[in-house]
Amino acid sequence: MPHPPADLTLERLYASPSLSGPAPRGVKFSPDGQRVTFLKGRTGEQDRLDLWQFDVASGAQSLLVDSQLLQPVDAELSEAEKALRERKRIAGAKGIVDYSWGTAETLLVPLGGDLFFVTLGAGEPTVRQLTDNDSFETDAKLSPGGRYASFVRDGALHAIDLTSGEEIRLSPGAEPDRAVSYGVAEFVAQEEMHRFTGYWWSPDDRYVAYTRVDESMVDIIPRFDIEADKVTVIAQRYPRAGRPNAVVDLFVRDMETGETAGIKWRKGDWGPATDQYLARVNWLPDGDLVVQCVNRSQTRLSRTLFHAPVWKAAAMGEETQACWINLSSDFLGFAPEAHGADSMQPVHVLTTTEASGYRHVACLNRQGQAHPVTQGDWAVDAVLAFRASDSLVMFTGFRDTPLERHLYAVSIDGGEPTRITAPGRTWGIVMSPDGQSFVGTSSSPGQPPQVGLYRADGSLIAWIEENALDETHAYAPFLAEHAVPEFGTLPAEDGQDLYYSILKPPGFDAGKQYPVIVEVYGGPGVQTVVNEWGRVSDQFYARGGYILFRLDNRGSANRGKAFEDVIHRRTGGPEVRDQMVGVDWLKSQPFVDASRIAIQGWSYGGYMTLMTILQAPKGTFAAAAAGAPVTDYRLYDTFYTERYLDTPQDNPDGYEAGSVFPYIDRLTTPLLLMHGMADDNVTFDNTTRLMAALQDKGKLFELMTYPGQRHGIRGEKLQVHLMKTRMAFLERHLKQSAIIKGSP
Repeated sequence: MPHPPADLTLERLYASPSLSGPAPRGVKFSPDGQRVTFLKGRTGEQDRLDLWQFDVASGAQSLLVDSQLLQPVDAELSEAEKALRERKRIAGAKGIVDYSWGTAETLLVPLGGDLFFVTLGAGEPTVRQLTDNDSFETDAKLSPGGRYASFVRDGALHAIDLTSGEEIRLSPGAEPDRAVSYGVAEFVAQEEMHRFTGYWWSPDDRYVAYTRVDESMVDIIPRFDIEADKVTVIAQRYPRAGRPNAVVDLFVRDMETGETAGIKWRKGDWGPATDQYLARVNWLPDGDLVVQCVNRSQTRLSRTLFHAPVWKAAAMGEETQACWINLSSDFLGFAPEAHGADSMQPVHVLTTTEASGYRHVACLNRQGQAHPVTQGDWAVDAVLAFRASDSLVMFTGFRDTPLERHLYAVSIDGGEPTRITAPGRTWGIVMSPDGQSFVGTSSSPGQPPQVGLYRADGSLIAWIEENALDETHAYAPFLAEHAVPEFGTLPAEDGQDLYYSILKPPGFDAGKQYPVIVEVYGGPGVQTVVNEWGRVSDQFYARGGYILFRLDNRGSANRGKAFEDVIHRRTGGPEVRDQMVGVDWLKSQPFVDASRIAIQGWSYGGYMTLMTILQAPKGTFAAAAAGAPVTDYRLYDTFYTERYLDTPQDNPDGYEAGSVFPYIDRLTTPLLLMHGMADDNVTFDNTTRLMAALQDKGKLFELMTYPGQRHGIRGEKLQVHLMKTRMAFLERHLKQSAIIKGSP
């Protein structure tokens, strides 16, 4: 029996169980493909994760590791672990947040700073605690051959021989006084390159490559970690735009001999060490090492192959871009014989490149010579597998529409790709080791995420989490008034299509006028207009009588380089003009009250909120809420900022025009600022400098700060508070739905 409409309160919005239903995270296949493992929240405590398994043959799933049995009391996280979780966007999770496979029967589970070794068999799994000390082990892995459990402790790389139980330090010890550490990824590698590790095992466990990171040249930016009852001053090494980066060296240790060799990865013609970035490190199946690096301006990516045991360098090709290189993690190496004797050329690596203007799959030989596998005016998302049995490349991309990610298959020799996954929804894919099956997570605006095991042709084998919207679902009481967005396009000033979504209130009446909330992000690498299950908070806005509008401006992701490159050397200009195209369209709609349009966003969205209200005609917006905004890109980090703006020394006019400060005299829109007081990404001084400047100009604004919170505001109570703060502000200025124009 259908549920009658229920009131969706703010408290219920963020409480357990999740209104979107159970959502398995961290899905992985075992090396033999016989198990699928995943992390799942506990009943009544959705942010505390346990490790589960799904047996592929039987379809049975069971709890594998109970986080509370291993650790009944939450451990205090180290500063390094807090930072790493913030970079991975999992800072709100508890319990088991990561794990790694070794052999088909062994897993490594980090929990509370210690390591647990799980062995699977015919009966119940056995769990062996590997470490138990006051230090915090981070970045834990099992080596591919399963012999070693490795981790970083106190800035040095260690491993435990799982046969003998002996612990070995693989790198020199850290030198905190000199800001030197080993086996770690520096700040910009984690935050901006999505490289979260600083060490890599060879496929046969013979070698381990690791970094030496010297941050002594990086500026110390004192960060006041302000909590409710204490203030901690953290001397954060933060390389701001135009300032020195860390010096990263690479070494390889031979596990048989104990000898260590340096890898000369830097390019001599690119300038000094701080003007180059170690981007990616990969091992080929035959034991050779490939290093990818980019120059400081990020216009050239170079691949270099190193052959064991002398590690002599050989060029393996490069990619150049006029504006900037977008890094990818696509690097799938396989043996030449896997392609057969009739191949055009020995293929060693499947990767992706934007040389054509759109990201596409390419095959590289050992000299870096490439031939395209996919082509066209659409973007590939990621390479997932090469299936040697029929020479098919499996990849995800946006060939059918920019609004939906799908799984495709294409011959390694090129040709037309075949879509595998069903249309009408967006997919996330984890392929099995042999490419014959996959775990697909998919959703649509009317269906929350479903997770299933599928054959390679897209047919369903079994549900891992069906998440059916039946009467037992957590969202069932609210389904009767569920609103579904409409999608469309508007032309940018250069003729390119800008996709938008518009979510209207339940019981929408085209004869009435409604207030509008423009939700903006607008930054590179992100896409917000997608045909998928949205945030349930969107439904809260709609039920409150608001229209919710999003538009992906030029500069955002998955539309090709021409769409992105318009922001080169001038952020906060083209993006604002595109957002105003959307606002002008809204104002032309008879069902929109043009006097009650608000704009809000977080991070780059906070920056866009400020830049848009300060450049829009007076009276355009009735209110604006900006969270954790960058206010001047001279305060942000090197790798991200210089990719789009070059350095402040080379582009002073672009930095000045892309800052909010030249425009603050124009502030007339009621403004709410929000920021975590321990933010180590967009540091709090971005907001305090704006506050001081606004006060100096006599400009009024409202402010909400969150003690102890970083770039994201975490935890159920604080999320409720943040939403209440935002809604109270918006409703004061947009008048709420009770007085919608034309309503009785």
